[in-house]
Amino acid sequence: MGTLVCQTCDSTIDHFEDEKVTVLYSKCNCCDDHQIEEEV
Repeated sequence: MGTLVCQTCDSTIDHFEDEKVTVLYSKCNCCDDHQIEEEV
C-alpha cells in the first residue's frame, strides 16, 4: 500500500495500491491554491 503525502503541509492526501509500502510526496489542493495566490 502506498501513501500520498503533501510536501507542504504534511497531510495525507490519498492511498493507493502498491506491492510494497511507499510514501510519495506531492501537493494537496489547498496548498496548490495558496501557491497560485502567492504567485499573483
